[in-house]
Amino acid sequence: MRITGTFLILGAAAVVASAQAQVTFTKDVAPILQQHCQSCHRPDTFAPMSLLTYEEARPWAKSIKQKVVAREMPPWYIDKNVGVHNFKNDVSLTDQEIATLVKWADGGATKGNAADMPPPRKFDDEDKWHMGQPDLIVQLPKDVLVPAAGADRWIDVLADSGLTEDRYIRGIEIRTLKGFRSVHHVTTSMKHEDDADDGDNVQGTFLNEYALGKNADVFPEGAGRLIKAGTKINFNLHLHSTGQETPANVALGLSLYPKGYKPKYIETTEKVGDPKDLDIPANTDNVRFDGYQTLAKPARLLSFQPHLHNRGKASCMEAIYPGGHKVETLSCVNKYQFAWHLVYLYDEDDQPLLPAGTILHISSWYDNSPGNKFNPDPDNLITYGQRTIDEMGGAWISYYYLSDDEYKQQVDARKKKLSAKSE
Repeated sequence: MRITGTFLILGAAAVVASAQAQVTFTKDVAPILQQHCQSCHRPDTFAPMSLLTYEEARPWAKSIKQKVVAREMPPWYIDKNVGVHNFKNDVSLTDQEIATLVKWADGGATKGNAADMPPPRKFDDEDKWHMGQPDLIVQLPKDVLVPAAGADRWIDVLADSGLTEDRYIRGIEIRTLKGFRSVHHVTTSMKHEDDADDGDNVQGTFLNEYALGKNADVFPEGAGRLIKAGTKINFNLHLHSTGQETPANVALGLSLYPKGYKPKYIETTEKVGDPKDLDIPANTDNVRFDGYQTLAKPARLLSFQPHLHNRGKASCMEAIYPGGHKVETLSCVNKYQFAWHLVYLYDEDDQPLLPAGTILHISSWYDNSPGNKFNPDPDNLITYGQRTIDEMGGAWISYYYLSDDEYKQQVDARKKKLSAKSE
């Protein structure tokens, strides 16, 4: 009896230990979903399913496991093993969070104790914008109807900003309000009656670019861009028919510095390294093209956003320092996804400081083979073009120029900070 009793005690202890080790939705999984997933995975968003409750998430347990292990979700495709490691807007899961989700799926995806469930996350209008509620929102005056079938269309629509005084911008975001699947991309420009128009600036001064899945461009404190009173916003839309007649509308959101504030640095966003000579053979993988751009002045680089289409596979940016004696990889996206044109905002202490004469080298890789599940037709030779079925390359970057003295001061300050951390 004594031996039996011992076994009973050990058996009970094992059951308790197993219960303690078990991962449940209410205690372990729900907090991760609330923090990383529910901004998109809830009703009335573009995500394919809601993950607010156990009942909604349970059928997707295996799929959740597959997506997080492959690091396809949450969408964050920067390679953390090379170049800059730290970003302001990193939404990726930690290794521990991935292990928790895997253990939950493998362990039967149990619900757990209802008392462990955290309060539901509350969403409001601010959650519709990656950068928070904008100070100014401008949208198309009326919906644009995209026909069920037809060639891609590019149209310009002018909208009044309603701005009555000059202000400086510190954050920009474009959202699709209607017709998400039909809006391939949008570029916005500022048009003002005082601006000179020599025929090369018909759309106005470039403001921002939107493509599928893009988040926000947010500038660091002290950097901004001027928008004048009375400015009109030109929306250049690339619209794509999807088999169903679709109304489309988009909105531009601007976060503004306080009235009267003038930033020290003027932020610039532009596309660099865009290879116009693309020639991607049919049924071919790992086709590479390169583009280059030289920085005329010292610069502080703020963000990196590759832009390719459905055959895009990877994109890397490196800095070739003056003289060519030093080459440094800055960022790579090795699993490019056309559905997510993400802006990767460098952390303040990791924003690359580049001297005048630095060459930014953008390498783009393409997969035009049948093995690419996003490839609409691997039997076609693919060249550069604006259409969804064509290809592009290069990357959008944001930066601001520095004087020679500012560059030296910022480099020295960073060296001192790194030295202090290592002590």
